[in-house]
Amino acid sequence: MSFKYKAYGGKIIRVDLTNKVVTKQPLDAGLAESFLGGAGFVTKILWDEVGPAIDPLSPENRLIFAVGPLCGTGWPVSCRFEVGAKSPLTGIYGDSSCCGHWGPELKFAGYDAIVFQGKASSPVYLWIDDDNVKIMDAEDIWNKTTGEAEEIIRKDLGDYRIQVACCGPAGENLVKYASIISQRRAAARCGLGTVMGSKNLKAVAVRGTKDVKTENPVEFYEFMKSIIEVYKNDFYILDRIKFGTPILVELMNEIARWPVRNFQTGVFPFAKEIGGERIRKEYRIKDRGGFGCWATCEKPVRVKNPPYAGIYGKQPEYETLSALGARLGIKNLDAIIYANELCDELGLDTISTGGTISWAMECYENGILTKEDTDGIELNWGNYEAVIKLIPKIAHREGFGALLAEGSYRAAQKIGRGSEKYLMTVKKLEIAAQDGRAQKSMGLAHAVANRGGDHLKAFPLLDELGREEPIKARFGEKYLPEMARPLSPKYKAYEVKDGEELCALCDSLSLCKSSGTCLPLYTGQIYFEDMAKILRLATGMKVNGGDLRRIGERIVNLQRAFNIREGLSKEDDTLPERFTKTPAPEGVSKGHVVELDKMLDEYYNLRGWDPKTGFIPRKKLEELALDYVAEELEKLGKIPF
Repeated sequence: MSFKYKAYGGKIIRVDLTNKVVTKQPLDAGLAESFLGGAGFVTKILWDEVGPAIDPLSPENRLIFAVGPLCGTGWPVSCRFEVGAKSPLTGIYGDSSCCGHWGPELKFAGYDAIVFQGKASSPVYLWIDDDNVKIMDAEDIWNKTTGEAEEIIRKDLGDYRIQVACCGPAGENLVKYASIISQRRAAARCGLGTVMGSKNLKAVAVRGTKDVKTENPVEFYEFMKSIIEVYKNDFYILDRIKFGTPILVELMNEIARWPVRNFQTGVFPFAKEIGGERIRKEYRIKDRGGFGCWATCEKPVRVKNPPYAGIYGKQPEYETLSALGARLGIKNLDAIIYANELCDELGLDTISTGGTISWAMECYENGILTKEDTDGIELNWGNYEAVIKLIPKIAHREGFGALLAEGSYRAAQKIGRGSEKYLMTVKKLEIAAQDGRAQKSMGLAHAVANRGGDHLKAFPLLDELGREEPIKARFGEKYLPEMARPLSPKYKAYEVKDGEELCALCDSLSLCKSSGTCLPLYTGQIYFEDMAKILRLATGMKVNGGDLRRIGERIVNLQRAFNIREGLSKEDDTLPERFTKTPAPEGVSKGHVVELDKMLDEYYNLRGWDPKTGFIPRKKLEELALDYVAEELEKLGKIPF
């Protein structure tokens, strides 16, 4: 029996690893209508099945892989898949996204999601071959790197078209920020590879041969062509295609927003030495992208000079060039590329890896950590050899690496000595590569993000470079000129709220945010009405822009409710004092701090949340058809009166 809407697989795979039982259930049309797919499915399943008593590393935690309706349709930049669980790093809602070919392959096999529960008695992987789904022995690939595991699985199964998502040794050793890797692409944040390892689940391999049909293929294709024309004529997009995210290095350094030495400053004097221009000129081999993706942001690179000569891998992303570069005071691009490859092969989130090491380096700088603590490694800023030594030690929990494997928040709790002062985390997650003192909207976005210190939940880019045209194209002139000024806190709460709802849709439809959908375009905007049209043509679902905004708001609020149930409140929507009390020391943001309290009050007001507790009133939950959430939170005393 076919599913009500086109473009969906129409089935969910359920895997009980403890009892080695695989079942398939039909996708509920109401779930699709209310949460769309991808992150929406992840959010709803986690709320329903993972309560506050469940430890993130226990068999009772769920590990969910999900794709949205646009995945596999060929729509530009729709090749992503979402992974979610209660995070072992933060203890709250956790999700992460990955591009490439794995997500479309799952859809070609006829599925929209996989939900894992329990723990296998020995290492296993899941093999999905269209309608045939099996739990396979993984003893021979346990302890293998991600690249080795992918290669062995494809060879053993006799098909090199198989797509594999797996954890590395870091996940097996329960490093709190282990990633999930698929063809060198990473679902990196929140320690979801750790959850894989805790379940003795090494990998998920999939091969699909079914068509993904759309409701209105001719109009879908014509609308696709018109959107591509918008992209092709925008300089922002063209630079993005040519250089990938490393082109942001020089731009963000120019506006003093690039984290340097654990956010001590936002200006790195050696930015050009590790930026996009140099990578393309000296290291790039060719351009390559995910399924149906014109952005070709994965650009293979090769290191030519000793001591890392011959290292071949993917171009480090902007975030990695920060985390393993400027954030550590490192300007050696060869070493950064090698460190990035180590993280991908061992299965480590580069942001949390660099964020944790940068915390340790600042502790070392201030005498809190010494060589006696660090296994004799000198943790001086710029010491790339120390970082190369530490990454495997973290992945294997060896010596000082075992402390860093806990993440910076837990490491600081363990050693004390005033080390908490140098934590650059929100809700225990290491903050991504944006200094909020230079762009106030990013400061607010980090503080309120439902998975912790993250930019991608709101992705506020409209004010990034201070240009008014993109804001005018989306909102008119109502919020100008203040919204366009990155150093002004005015209207940034509205920008963040709007961005969170748009980003929730992207994560639920399987759209890439940084290759078109959320970028501040000058030749046109991809906004709620456009996304509704795409969804109507793809699925036949009768929705308009207002409906999609409401779905985005529902997803954001349900993630928030999950965290409230876990014990979070307004007190957790905060930033380290370095951002709120220590003025930026140089660059165009010199003298600025993040005026968080003012923006937070405005944000809560726009959201309809209680300004004293940060809790969600029953009325707001009922408006979003989340009555069942209100009932549960009320029993816990977490509904404001």
